[in-house]
Amino acid sequence: MVEKPDLLGMELTEIQAFVEDMGAPRYRGVQLFQWMHKKLKADVSEMSNLPKDFRQELRNRARITNLEVLQRKDDPQGSTKLLLRVPDGEAVESVVLRYEYGTSVCVSSQLGCAMGCAMCASTLGGLKRNLTTGEMCGQVIAAERVSRQEGHHISRIVVMGIGEPMENYESLVRFLRIMNCREGMNISYRRMTISTCGHVPQIIRLSQEGIPVTLSVSLHAPVDSLRDKLMPINRRYPLSELLEACKTYFRVTGRRVTIEYTLMKGVNDSAQDASRLASLLRDMACHVNLIPYNPVPERQFERPSRERVCEFAEILRDKGINVTVRREIGAGTAAACGQLRRLTERGPAKP
Repeated sequence: MVEKPDLLGMELTEIQAFVEDMGAPRYRGVQLFQWMHKKLKADVSEMSNLPKDFRQELRNRARITNLEVLQRKDDPQGSTKLLLRVPDGEAVESVVLRYEYGTSVCVSSQLGCAMGCAMCASTLGGLKRNLTTGEMCGQVIAAERVSRQEGHHISRIVVMGIGEPMENYESLVRFLRIMNCREGMNISYRRMTISTCGHVPQIIRLSQEGIPVTLSVSLHAPVDSLRDKLMPINRRYPLSELLEACKTYFRVTGRRVTIEYTLMKGVNDSAQDASRLASLLRDMACHVNLIPYNPVPERQFERPSRERVCEFAEILRDKGINVTVRREIGAGTAAACGQLRRLTERGPAKP
């Protein structure tokens, strides 16, 4: 049986073409898009300004992804982690992050991850499949429902959850365009961030899309020898190629690249590591985001002391590198990507 197309994963022009094929005027496509992305409705029976026969035909010919909230974990520091059921019964994580400047949602792009980064929980179970565009949109809609209950709206999107977004490129770009559409969420590209562990060809490709999102690169090591051990993708695209791709992204888009650097005790947090990182980035238009490691039970890495984190940051500043230390929120919500999903797969802890 051929699966019905998912309306939630269609761009506005695609929905307009779809309803025209049904014999309806194009403006019905705009109404349908608004019901899904502005009014957050997944049941066509609730779309009251659409004719009843049109709604019935929609039910016959298409579907709308609606992600069920399996678990919700709130942290008093300002995060809410959502475990969401996707249509095939698998579970995916999203996180609502509340800041003074607005509310962000962290979106997953895959079920699991194949990149094999040594410090990460997402890759422990391997990759099951890519998420569809509709499943990515569904995460934002679930987060927006939570936010509206509190009198807020999602104003920023970060694709930094489970998975490597660049390995799901077509769905990713379609998702970004849908989230930017004026008839829907209407979120500026400049308020969207895409995180990658260093997929060089796709970084170059993204620079050509005309969607000036912020590129965030997970670096985590200042030299190839260490990064090869921590992040297998470095064996394909070493630091020299990766940083050149970042420079290209800046030249084409005008968007400064964010360098994510997770500090792990005794691994990459020494004064020498800081000096090497500063040297590596000295001629780049970038900003360094230092992240104290969030412990994962299955990994052997530890979080460095607050003093060590501050010392590392100060060395970078002294050498002219823009740097911040990530605000620590979500420590009580199985905050590292993939942890809540892993806990659910393992079942409740034994007494």
